[in-house]
Amino acid sequence: MTHSMFRVGKVWHYRFQINGVRVQRSTRETVKHLAETIANRAYRHAKTWARGAEPVPTLHELVRQWIAAHESIVSPAYIRIVETFGRLHLYQLADVMADELSTQLVEAAMLDHRRHHAPVTVNHWLTILKVVCKWAVRRKVMPEVPWSVKPLKVQKKPRATLPVNRATQWIEAIDAYAAHRPEIQLAVRMMFGLGLRESEVITARWEWIDWERRTYTPGVTKGREADPVPIPRWLVDHLTSQRRSSGLIVHGANGKPLVSGFARRAMRAANATCEIHGLTPHRLRGTYATLLSERGLPIQTIQRVMRHKDPMTTMRYLEANLSSAVHAQASIARLAGLQCESKHGGEEVANDLEQTPVEYGPHK
Repeated sequence: MTHSMFRVGKVWHYRFQINGVRVQRSTRETVKHLAETIANRAYRHAKTWARGAEPVPTLHELVRQWIAAHESIVSPAYIRIVETFGRLHLYQLADVMADELSTQLVEAAMLDHRRHHAPVTVNHWLTILKVVCKWAVRRKVMPEVPWSVKPLKVQKKPRATLPVNRATQWIEAIDAYAAHRPEIQLAVRMMFGLGLRESEVITARWEWIDWERRTYTPGVTKGREADPVPIPRWLVDHLTSQRRSSGLIVHGANGKPLVSGFARRAMRAANATCEIHGLTPHRLRGTYATLLSERGLPIQTIQRVMRHKDPMTTMRYLEANLSSAVHAQASIARLAGLQCESKHGGEEVANDLEQTPVEYGPHK
């Protein structure tokens, strides 16, 4: 026996009995199919409690439970992403029981999201939903993820990198914009010279620098690693002029840590001055990895200094080294009898990549 439905006036009520306990409630709905949904859910909850198990939450409740369980485990930035997902982007899925989610319902919600957001954010939305549902499976809230939706095919965009021969000009533009903010000047140099994440710069401390070995070991990292990173000579010189025995390396005028996005305006201004588009703290980290790769560093070493668990993650940061393609183009041009530009006394080249020394970066 399940539940029975009856009306009192225009409002539908439900009634059922489990283990000798009678339950009767109002659905507060005048439309029968909506009232039946409420009654079915109440009956399922009552059955679950009767056998001593945890009731299946709605998706909105599940997101809140995930946040509560992960607040001290994952980064505050990721918590904000999931919180925003649960607050603004559940659409018609908010009150659906987690194990009643279906491919049809998820696809409909995904289309709702797509109407007002870029395709790449749709895939991110789908990823967050999958993370929350898989966590529910691990907690045995439901036996498996009850839906299967493929991500959208998204056209990739060119990713910005800082050309090494314009690094000094770009950092000088940072200095000009942040003339009265030495902490921003130093933070940007650390991101460029060490490949640090923005969060790792915010938490960077003087105690973690080994001046004798000329290494820096981030003590607060995304993956909880503590691997040393060599400090280039130009950055050692810059840090030495501000050297302290302990405390935060970069901080605000009040001594408190910088907040996320502290370098955003300065970087935008430098990008505009140098006519570089889309360079962000994260792409500065990608520039660092790419420069190491172009100078022959093996992927295992780059993975280590980037503090990645998986070498495939490191591979996604690297841009292609086009020098071999340049030489191939020149060879094809000669074989085809095409006229190439001459350089330095008639040397034929199809393109020109400026050769730069390994020790790069702005000198003070």
